[in-house]
Amino acid sequence: MPRGRRPTEDVRRDVLAAAGRLLLADGMDRFTIERVATESGASKVTIYKLWPSKGALALEGYFAAVEQALEFPDTGDLEHDLREQLHSFVGLLTGTPAGPVVRGLIAEAQRDPALMEAYLHSYAEPRRRLAVERLEAARAAGQLGERVDAQTVVDQLWGACYHRLLLPGHDLDEVFVDRLLDNLLHGIGR
Repeated sequence: MPRGRRPTEDVRRDVLAAAGRLLLADGMDRFTIERVATESGASKVTIYKLWPSKGALALEGYFAAVEQALEFPDTGDLEHDLREQLHSFVGLLTGTPAGPVVRGLIAEAQRDPALMEAYLHSYAEPRRRLAVERLEAARAAGQLGERVDAQTVVDQLWGACYHRLLLPGHDLDEVFVDRLLDNLLHGIGR
């Protein structure tokens, strides 16, 4: 019996799963469309129809692999939720292959406009929006001051973590996260 064509969503799911596995196992340097095609059973032509570049596929595969670890809790306690999410984020970056992979993706995005666009539109902006929405919910609950700019808080917290990831030399761990949160939420004044 001749093999039928797989539905596009099945192919997409299989390709993303393969891309995530290969990326986390071997990093961006060894990540190729050929390897993803072999691992997923999809043709290179199909993969290139679904993703504009190797980098865009790598990013989406990365996010599919780590999405669950990046979920943003909403228990009604802003400080607890920020601490939990940032601990999870830093644990992912420092305790799994995801840290070197995201460093590689960010580096590759500087040379690959399709990856940069994908990074901004399918990863950075949606992740940022989740954090801002959580902060705005906290504001509505009276846990965040009216003058606090949620966008800047995101930059202060996650930006500091990315800074330490991209420019190593200082610890990126839960202690660092706790100090960030303590400074931000409890002030740096006397």
